[in-house]
Amino acid sequence: MMADPGDNDAGGGPVRHIPVLLDEVLAALAPAGGMVIVDGTFGAGGYTMALLALGASVIAIDRDPDAIEAGRSLEAASGGKLTLAHGAFSHLDEQAGQPVDGVVLDIGVSSMQIDEAGRGFSFRHDGPLDMRMAQQGMTAADVVNRFKAGDLARIFGFLGDERHAGRIGRMIEKRRAERPFERTRDLAESIEALVGRNPKDKIHPATRVFQALRIFVNDELGELARALFAAERALKPGGRLAVVTFHSLEDRIVKRFLVDRSGSGGGSRHLPEVHIQQATFEKPAAVIAASDAEAERNPRARSAKLRSAMRTAAPSRADDLSIFGFAKLPDIRQAGER
Repeated sequence: MMADPGDNDAGGGPVRHIPVLLDEVLAALAPAGGMVIVDGTFGAGGYTMALLALGASVIAIDRDPDAIEAGRSLEAASGGKLTLAHGAFSHLDEQAGQPVDGVVLDIGVSSMQIDEAGRGFSFRHDGPLDMRMAQQGMTAADVVNRFKAGDLARIFGFLGDERHAGRIGRMIEKRRAERPFERTRDLAESIEALVGRNPKDKIHPATRVFQALRIFVNDELGELARALFAAERALKPGGRLAVVTFHSLEDRIVKRFLVDRSGSGGGSRHLPEVHIQQATFEKPAAVIAASDAEAERNPRARSAKLRSAMRTAAPSRADDLSIFGFAKLPDIRQAGER
């Protein structure tokens, strides 16, 4: 899946799909014959094929129906060892339907989605302002054309770290009164005209806005948080979780979850004793980043991080989104209100 905004995420050039940190993910999962592993982000099937080659059975999930359809031939050739499931990975425990030995999640948008102009993820080729991974629900155009400038600024600022978020939100609100935004290139060129472009800049000035819209439209941070809870429920004692992220917001969610679930956050002798819940994961392994050699071979790996941990025998805990400290953002359903 795709990396951060500077690595051809929203508007850069085409990138051949190469599984990021593949060797490290396999080492973290230790797949073998007789094991069942959930690949929660099937995409082009890179992790799944490697897991199958090592003898594991795989339940592969993707909310993009195109990815599932493209994987049917691999499923048919797997001899029953691959099961494809269309749906959100936030329900991976239900999709698996059984306790599993491993869960791998590769967070972001796939290069296949980026490369298809009609999906509207990129402004490299002009296309409809869509960005929906599941191909249903509110589009990026709905958000851009219906949210107030202040709400757009919060989305662009928090999810895209866009320093011109306020100016861009006001520009969008003013421009859409004359003509709505319907195409990716129209939005990108309008942002560029507003903020300008320094020849030294490595990324297009609209990249962070496109990233923020994509994350918001697909509720990527909420889905990741819920997927981590689902993985906790699905994993057997001794089962392994491996998550590859490409953005600091995603990595922070995974880190906070593992700290909370492993009790590895530490405490203070000056604070009163509190009830300590049983750890559902052992102390996480050290975070792993892509090597210089891999980043040179595959530029989108530059920002990738792998976090992994092993499930204990403790019962899973109740979902608690408060541990992630999410910023308050507008409700995506508001995009359907005129």
